[in-house]
Amino acid sequence: MSRIHLTDQQWALMQPLLPPPARTGRPRANDRQTIEGILYILITGCRWQDLPRVYGAPSTVWRRLKGWGEAGVWKRIWRAALARLDQHGKLDWSLAFLDGSFAPAKKGGDKVGLTKKGKGTKWMLVVDGNGFPLGFRVESARTAEVRLAETTLDTISVARPHGRPKQRPKKLLTSAERTKSVVGSEYGSTETGRLARGAAQTRLGLETSGMAAEGDRHGAGRE
Repeated sequence: MSRIHLTDQQWALMQPLLPPPARTGRPRANDRQTIEGILYILITGCRWQDLPRVYGAPSTVWRRLKGWGEAGVWKRIWRAALARLDQHGKLDWSLAFLDGSFAPAKKGGDKVGLTKKGKGTKWMLVVDGNGFPLGFRVESARTAEVRLAETTLDTISVARPHGRPKQRPKKLLTSAERTKSVVGSEYGSTETGRLARGAAQTRLGLETSGMAAEGDRHGAGRE
């Protein structure tokens, strides 16, 4: 794969959101180069030891990914990018997609719970109509899916130049219903579909006209 290069426009968005360099001690490795190395790993999926040296030492790139993740730096950049996309009309608020998964974690760890499937973590993601991630949540696998759906939807918050952040897509669609119409007319009977409908109605007040009736018509509430 060819080398990853951040554009000047991308770097101008990211740079002000990075932590300032330490005033003492060893100078920090080049930020732009290190972030390009992180992107190379994420895009290619290569092993850390196979990272091209043009991005710096693999251990340095790994520590930056981990440390800035714990410090909330990546989340700041993500939210700033969403705000920029929204300002340019690139986010599709007419429709959102909700999906989640279970990740096994036999050795335990943070936000790991025991279920019938074993130890693991649940994560859920909501994206706009264009596939841009609007919100996400990671919790113990013991967390009820309906609760996880509610808290995931609550993480949607896209800053705007004036007024409150944008938080409410117009309609919600779950993974099981992607081959059908939007939730207002074809909601389906899957567990994910039912929990998403309830979360949408109780937490976000999305457009849900006809959802309950259609859910019952398609067997909602039955396994």
